[in-house]
Amino acid sequence: MLTFAMKALRVSLLTLITLGGAAVTGRPVEAAGTTIPSLPALPAAWQAKLAGLAPKPGQVVQLMEQRPSLALVGLQQRVTIAGGSREALSAVMASVQKGDRPAYDERLNISREEFQQYLVFQPVLTPSGRSLKLPVTREGNRLKFGDVPGLRGVLRGLTLDLVTGELRTPEGFTGKPRLVTASTAPDRSIDIRGGFVWSVKGTNPATQNALDGQLQLLQLPGSQVILSYSRTSILHGRISEGDGPVILRYSR
Repeated sequence: MLTFAMKALRVSLLTLITLGGAAVTGRPVEAAGTTIPSLPALPAAWQAKLAGLAPKPGQVVQLMEQRPSLALVGLQQRVTIAGGSREALSAVMASVQKGDRPAYDERLNISREEFQQYLVFQPVLTPSGRSLKLPVTREGNRLKFGDVPGLRGVLRGLTLDLVTGELRTPEGFTGKPRLVTASTAPDRSIDIRGGFVWSVKGTNPATQNALDGQLQLLQLPGSQVILSYSRTSILHGRISEGDGPVILRYSR
């Protein structure tokens, strides 16, 4: 059964699937001799799969949104009828919107058991009604992301190597992919057929950069792909705006 996933970044599609395992800690690009944690071996021909999921230059994508499910609307109604605290309810809803697992609060005026019944439901991924051409260019084996209105600068400066699988961020950290397996949970919100995830964390006092970010490429039925990136970023000592998530859907 799916649960609300950990926040490896501000918001993530891990609210829709459970990957398990520890996050991959990135390393500063300029640092030497840093030990990189080992990753599970990727299957044969994984580069072809990655290339088949990655967006093409000028790829037309649809902006997606995460919205509360009917179960959360029901929670709001139940707490209101029970005379629960509006402040506590707002805190729960804010956690859900950010992809966090909300904590039980006695001020909701419902039992912990009843509260838990609502947590088996996930936020629903829905189209925003907006489409755009993704600002991504290819140089050899590398894809480099730019920015256009609607992306809020979240993807700007990311570089993905389709041969090595290395993700490089503008904060100066790198990460390698992990495999996402098909999701078969009966309460899954979207039908995940596979894909890749990059979880990158790092700090560099010399550059005053820090990052807690995650990129996901998820394969859906019918040649559909979800690309999601979210981050908590500090660049040259300044907190970056537009932490995310940016969730895009397109066809390959």
